[in-house]
This record gives sequence, C-alpha cells and structure tokens, in this order.
Amino acid sequence: MDVGAVESGGVSVSKAGGKRQRLSVGEVAARSGVAVSTLHFYEAKGLISSERNAGNQRRYSRDVLRRVAIIKVAQRTGMPLSSIRRALLTLPEGQRATAADWGRLSAHWRDELDARIAGLVQLRDQLDHCIGCGCLSLGDCPLRNPGDALGEQGPGAQLLDQ
Repeated sequence: MDVGAVESGGVSVSKAGGKRQRLSVGEVAARSGVAVSTLHFYEAKGLISSERNAGNQRRYSRDVLRRVAIIKVAQRTGMPLSSIRRALLTLPEGQRATAADWGRLSAHWRDELDARIAGLVQLRDQLDHCIGCGCLSLGDCPLRNPGDALGEQGPGAQLLDQ
C-alpha cells in the first residue's frame, strides 16, 4: 500500500479519500501476465502475500504487481527462488518497490551472476579437454573430480557435488 494510505475492510483507502480496490488473483494474473497457478506457487514459496476477504478469496495489494515483475526479471537471470525470496524480504511490505530498492537488489544479484558467469567460463574452457575422457575413472579431472576429491571418499561410486 502506498505511504499515506490506510486499510479499511479489504479496500485501500488513501487519506485523500479515494478508494482503490485490492486486486483479485485473476486481476493480478491478467495485469502481470503470470498464470494464476504461478501466483499461488509464488505465495506458497513466500515470494508474495495476499489477504482473504469475507468470501475467503485472495486479495492482493497493488504493490504485488511490482514484486511479480521483480520475480520474473530475477528468474530470467537464473536466480534461484531462495535468493529471490531473501531479496524480497528486504523490501518494505505493502509498499511499492522504488528505484533505490531495485538498485540494491540488482547490486546483490550482480555479484551472484558474476560468480556464476566465471564458473561457466571456466567450465566452457575446460570442457574441450574432458569430453569422452572417462573422467570418473581418472584421479584428476578438473570438471568432475577436481583434486581427486572423490577418491578421498573411498572406493566405489560417489555422489558428486553440484
């Protein structure tokens, strides 16, 4: 809810006297381009929240549209939902995310993306030397068994770290 607004029986009422209805799940889906089932999933994962009206129907404050947009952008970059959830917890509840909020989130995600990009570049550069080598039987494979870490766990098949 915007600063200067109060909640009155499931309706956002600004101090200026104007009323803004809270959004149904269908309205949020239509305005955000996200399926209703996806919104339910986001809610189950703690990424967004709603309130229930007297008829037990979900009602969302308008700030949820900005949150859904942030979630979709973060997902496009490959951010895991756990990271997205942690980031969204830093946003003020019931208020629209600002450009400053987005700057803070994107700076944090930039560090994560840089680390993932570096790992992918390393993987790409080592891949040419590994294909078809049978690396699980070798003592030193930089991709699947760096430093023979699996050999230290004993004989036989070992689970590989992801």
